[in-house]
Amino acid sequence: MSPQTASDDPLDDFLARSICLDGVTRRVYFSGAGPGVILMTEMPGISPHVARFARWVRLAGFTVYMPSLFGRDGAVPQTEEGLAIMRRACVSAEFRALAANAPSPVTQWLMSLARMAHKECGGNGVGAIGMCFTGNFALTMMLEPALLAPVLAQPSLPLDDPGGIDSSPEELARIRARLERDDLSVLAYRFEGDRHCRAERFAAYRAALGERFVGRVLPDAAANPDPPPFFRDVVGSPHSVLTAHLIDAEGEPTLQARDEVLSFLRTRLYGEPLFAAETII
Repeated sequence: MSPQTASDDPLDDFLARSICLDGVTRRVYFSGAGPGVILMTEMPGISPHVARFARWVRLAGFTVYMPSLFGRDGAVPQTEEGLAIMRRACVSAEFRALAANAPSPVTQWLMSLARMAHKECGGNGVGAIGMCFTGNFALTMMLEPALLAPVLAQPSLPLDDPGGIDSSPEELARIRARLERDDLSVLAYRFEGDRHCRAERFAAYRAALGERFVGRVLPDAAANPDPPPFFRDVVGSPHSVLTAHLIDAEGEPTLQARDEVLSFLRTRLYGEPLFAAETII
């Protein structure tokens, strides 16, 4: 791991806000200026790698809203602690980790956050990036009209059905109708050999959403070979395209994926492509 991500991140360049929506209060880390982007952490929480990606989004001209959904904020993902967090999330009523064809209840709160972010930040609308456990949440959030740019990074739910989708058929039909009506698309990423987000899931998304689903599959060789302990010992395969398995070096496929995500957000939320990639450091 790089020195930037090898120790706990104090997150002191973000403002921590307690935000109450729909009767539920959560801590949300907030920073930046410009249209809002909801960045949802992967398992087991807001790690230094997730925070690094949030800073790249901020630098690209956006206001980042990073809700604390599980785990210890800013912590390097360790093996035993990460396993305990994952086990708790798997039995939580908020996250239907093992239920296909049903959205997780927490997505209602996240849609309210997207609506609030649009009101606070203005602009054309907001973006949403889900990762791993939260990957599909960005798709469900398309039921909120303010959401214009959904990104699904290695969506992993439901855990026990490789070809399942964490959305109901009725929900998927409404999302596809909206994508077609508003000429929008869904951008998604996975590694070829990912054990937790397999080819069957991308095939299911494509069957449900047609050409509106844009899936990118990266070769396993493009993954960072030295991820944090949780990803080495528990995840056990290339997985986190934009965070733990991203290689921050010019020409790397994962860095190109990062820049594609930022350009996607700029195009949807600003109506223009990303400025020169070399300014993202």
